[in-house]
Amino acid sequence: MSNSPPGTVLPGLRFKQRFPLLSLIIERCVLSIILLFAVSVLIFGGLEALPGDFATTYLGQSATPQAVANIREELGLNRPIVTRYVGWLGNAVRGDFGTSWASKNSVGEQIGKRLGNSLFLAGFAALISVPLAVCLGMLAVHFRNRMPDKIINVISLAAISLPEFFIGYLLIMFFSVKFGVATFPATVFDGMGFIDRLKAIALPTATLVLVVLAHMMRMTRAAILSVMSSAYMETAELKGLSAFRAIVKHAAPNALAPIINVVALNLAYLIVGVVVVEVVFVYPGMGQYMVDAVTVRDMPVVQACGLIFAAVYIFLNMTADILAIVANPRLRHPR
Repeated sequence: MSNSPPGTVLPGLRFKQRFPLLSLIIERCVLSIILLFAVSVLIFGGLEALPGDFATTYLGQSATPQAVANIREELGLNRPIVTRYVGWLGNAVRGDFGTSWASKNSVGEQIGKRLGNSLFLAGFAALISVPLAVCLGMLAVHFRNRMPDKIINVISLAAISLPEFFIGYLLIMFFSVKFGVATFPATVFDGMGFIDRLKAIALPTATLVLVVLAHMMRMTRAAILSVMSSAYMETAELKGLSAFRAIVKHAAPNALAPIINVVALNLAYLIVGVVVVEVVFVYPGMGQYMVDAVTVRDMPVVQACGLIFAAVYIFLNMTADILAIVANPRLRHPR
């Protein structure tokens, strides 16, 4: 029971009433931090629970028990799991992800190089897919239930149904092997020119675009169609506004919140889902780095990559929530 006199408002509730938009944004940020902490526990605990041991894998089948014990002692694997987790998380917050067990190189330095490559690939794919998806969505609404709309829907449904690795292998077979117009593998390196980089990532970019474009386009179409049934859209058409102008001027802006949400979620997928595409095209990004580390049970690398992927995904989801809140007039102008 609260001891506050009747009619008084608690400070937290008063702040929420005076600044509803800001309080919602703060709530999303706090929830994201809590979620990232929970994910870090799952990543560390899940990897610890996996069968096998790095020391045995590193030394081979002929390793003696004493040699395995020495490696475990050197890596600190004999310490309690809670102690190791607290130390790992504290260092990760400061940007120190430790040293790779396999290569003895700094994990942070390696990730810095690889993350730039992954962001370049995902960013260029987003630069193509986002405006194209919005335009195709509006075009499908304009020609709804007619031939262009049906063609766009059939192609998008086919793209959604095919996994990204299958699309990647098809693109390699046709454009690299058969016609020889694209580069494979998608190798990039320091000092490589911008145009050469674009040529190298052409196929993985096309794969990512095809994977996320269909989903964004279909959701854009659905969001705009739900707005088209509103009374003010009928009024706009009765006033003589053309169908396409009504979509661009009235329907699309009012469908902005769900569109932003879908775009942000697909951008998150571009960062996290790039793992499969990088492996298919042998692209030197974060995904390829993590898969290589998994094969040799290099836990510091796997833990760091998993935490960064989770942080990016959670951050983009949080950004989607915040943008959707800001784009909602009922929350921007509360009564």
